Amino acid sequence: MDNEETSASQPASPTPPAARRPIMRLLEQLGRKGTLRILWELRDGSPQSFRALRTSTEDMSPSVLNDRLKELRAAGVVELSGTGYVLTEAGGELVKRLTPLNQWANRWFE
Repeated sequence: MDNEETSASQPASPTPPAARRPIMRLLEQLGRKGTLRILWELRDGSPQSFRALRTSTEDMSPSVLNDRLKELRAAGVVELSGTGYVLTEAGGELVKRLTPLNQWANRWFE
């Protein structure tokens, strides 16, 4: 089998190799429009309805908010409870780990 046959039989990778590193995947996800804001608004543990999240995220478009919530649910950091969206245990841990970064940012921008 020559190189052309070998490469043709292997499926192309949908993402570049660097994007497969967990830290890069995390930063890519967190960098998507609205993602950090949603996590930040859910940080106190109180369930929030879609409408309440739209208001607290400064009226993010419904389609963007819906897309981000789907992504965060698929990632296992947000769930939809009977009373609204809440952070999962993993989501709470993520926000807890972002808190020192927030403190650093506050000092940096003073």
